[in-house]
Amino acid sequence: MRSLTILIMGLSCLVSTAQNINDVLRFSIQESQGTARFQAMGGAFGALGGDLSSLNVNPAGSSVFNYSQFTVTAANYNRDNDAFYGNGMQTTELNDIEFTQAGGVFVFKSNTSAWKKLALAINYDMVENFDNEFVATGNTTEGIDQYFLEFAQGVPFGNLLLGQNEFVEEGYLRVGAEQGFGNQQAFLGYFGGIINPADEMDEAGTSYVSNALYSDVNQRYRQTNNGYNSKFTVNFSGQYQNSLHLGASLNFHSVLFEQLTLLDEDGYNADSPIEFATFDNFLRTQGEGFSFSVGAIAKLNESIRIGGSYQSPTWYRLTDDTSQRINSTLADDDINFIDFNIVNLFEEYRIQTPAKVTGSAALVFGKDGLLSFDYGYQDFSEAELRPTTDPSFAQTNDLIANQLGVVNSYRFGGEFRIERVSLRGGYRIEESPYENEDMMGDLEGYSAGIGFDFGGSRLDAAFSRTDQDVNELFFTSGASNSAMVNRVNTNIVLSYTLKF
Repeated sequence: MRSLTILIMGLSCLVSTAQNINDVLRFSIQESQGTARFQAMGGAFGALGGDLSSLNVNPAGSSVFNYSQFTVTAANYNRDNDAFYGNGMQTTELNDIEFTQAGGVFVFKSNTSAWKKLALAINYDMVENFDNEFVATGNTTEGIDQYFLEFAQGVPFGNLLLGQNEFVEEGYLRVGAEQGFGNQQAFLGYFGGIINPADEMDEAGTSYVSNALYSDVNQRYRQTNNGYNSKFTVNFSGQYQNSLHLGASLNFHSVLFEQLTLLDEDGYNADSPIEFATFDNFLRTQGEGFSFSVGAIAKLNESIRIGGSYQSPTWYRLTDDTSQRINSTLADDDINFIDFNIVNLFEEYRIQTPAKVTGSAALVFGKDGLLSFDYGYQDFSEAELRPTTDPSFAQTNDLIANQLGVVNSYRFGGEFRIERVSLRGGYRIEESPYENEDMMGDLEGYSAGIGFDFGGSRLDAAFSRTDQDVNELFFTSGASNSAMVNRVNTNIVLSYTLKF
């Protein structure tokens, strides 16, 4: 029956065209949420340790703990997005509450060995919360017809026609599986009434024209993202004598990302054959990943500590599925049968994110407080889609190598203690991964927090705010429509720690 969901496994040509530089960046940028103390101090924990989320920076930090303990963290996320597009600006706000961290560390002390402490830690952290939304509304001279014309030009018209007794949704899936993503979009544009062949009587013809007449059009675009990138860490570290901590972690990632985009367009000339057009897309990505890290913390004297760590690339194995729907004044009568129940399944692919090196230093003022600094180095041009032998992946990897570069990150944190109360603050800046910062600006963040130590337990709260400008493309290929979005993310975080 036509109302049933139809699934088809796409061929490699379809898979290759679907993945792009945005997919690589999405999973390469890891914004660990962490405990309230970690966030309040800007994440500058590479030379400190003693916090479960510090293992994301330096795995040697677990043997800094003096006692076994368990910590759980929840956060309220506020996303405030100002989208500038054409002559318009839209503000979108989103609130979300999530459990972002849970874990424990078990500390084993020795009075007879040179290894004074051994520690085993198990921790869950939200690496990235993908929940977000923005709306862009404005006037543009590039209509949606340009997206479909870009794919259609050069495609023989006969390749887009339905077979005998073939339903339109069956033809859509067949063209995608047999001819690739580009021809599938041309198919959508034709049956969606947006474009026509220059000569409908010539099945060998490869030239197409738009059914839309305009000097400019009104567009409304909504992008809604959901999902997470989470990390489960198994960590082991030890304290050698009184001055050296060494550690290593194994990290197991779980990924779910969903993106819904909705585009409405009108405002054509009075004599235009079409008066409105809509084009919606849904993407789901899910999979798993693995990484490891090693690190050390050295206590130079009672006040000065230094640290260094290496975080390996994360090796992801991912699968995508997509669905689309389209409509216009001239759309085929059966166009509504191509909807979100008609799903393109893609073959598994792999992403390797860039490795990261972190150097750290800290000043500890006894029981009164501390100051901490972390510097991170990560070369995003080394990220890649795999297998690299795939021609389309090789082309995307060339774009990555040319468009992305080194990201330097700087994190500062401080803590001042008044008996059982701790006051904290932090600042951080992370450079854009793009060589052209018009695509994505630097990320800047501020944070503050407070902690109460009750002896056998501790309660910590934090407030953090980040600001970044991102040029959000409506489509990854075929059209250049984009909105400049100012992202302001504000988190309120609460952690509870129970000591054993």
